[in-house]
Amino acid sequence: MAHNISQQFKGTGVALVSPFNADSSIDFDGLKKLVNFQIDNGTDYLVILGTTGETATVSPAEKQLIINCIKEANNSRLPLILGVGGNDTLNLVNTLKTQSFEGISAVLSVSPYYNKPNQNGIIAHYEMLADASPLPIIIYNVPGRTGSNISVETTLKLAEHSNIFGTKEASGNFSQCMEILKHRPTNFSVISGDDAFTLPFIAMGMDGVISVMANGYPKKFSTMISAALHGNFELAKKLHYELLDAMNLIFADGSPSGIKVLLEAQGICKNIVRLPLFSVNENVKQQLLETLVGNV
Repeated sequence: MAHNISQQFKGTGVALVSPFNADSSIDFDGLKKLVNFQIDNGTDYLVILGTTGETATVSPAEKQLIINCIKEANNSRLPLILGVGGNDTLNLVNTLKTQSFEGISAVLSVSPYYNKPNQNGIIAHYEMLADASPLPIIIYNVPGRTGSNISVETTLKLAEHSNIFGTKEASGNFSQCMEILKHRPTNFSVISGDDAFTLPFIAMGMDGVISVMANGYPKKFSTMISAALHGNFELAKKLHYELLDAMNLIFADGSPSGIKVLLEAQGICKNIVRLPLFSVNENVKQQLLETLVGNV
């Protein structure tokens, strides 16, 4: 499969939260509202059931209901990426072979967590997924959550696979990111997974972001990304610094607990997360609410 799909995923992708009701059930009205909020405010594509969607505590049946709800609300307006990740390779292969991907354009798959595989294990894992997947795959490197890093050499090796078209880099390692950008094949996407680093990353050559921040600030954040991608760094820098406090605060006491404060304040969905996640402390909450003033 050609990597031309990478053109579809430039700009701002949002890792959608999963809204919940007071009884912890899924808030489908809030989810539809969130999808429309994104579409109306400049988001380029939607990512379903990533870490931000609290997938670790969402059942398989609930996952399918969330996918169906987002597809219905989106109504083919924006491209959709589905998160299909885990630390059991054979189980994931089975999921990729049996899951319905109707209406989905690509798969985002996080590097196996907890097991701490070596680089050969990471390569073998992704190659097996890519061979099995009916859709092109974006690898996702987030050492802070997985306990292991996907090295430059491993990323470039995986970039050779015809069914792997990009990586979401959330290592926060500028040197590593520059090496990947310098040596990547043509049409291999490198996407930021760190909201606060996205502006400098785009200056280095990245193609955009899969963002938590864009849930709550879609218009201003996507305007910043678009400006940077079009070389208007004066505007991008201005917006980046206006958003910087919020970009740091949404992760200060757990994510997506932080972003749900901003979504509740804007009437999109409730500030409810499932255990073991917990609502942010009152101090962070107040600081987050202050960032909304004049920023939306």
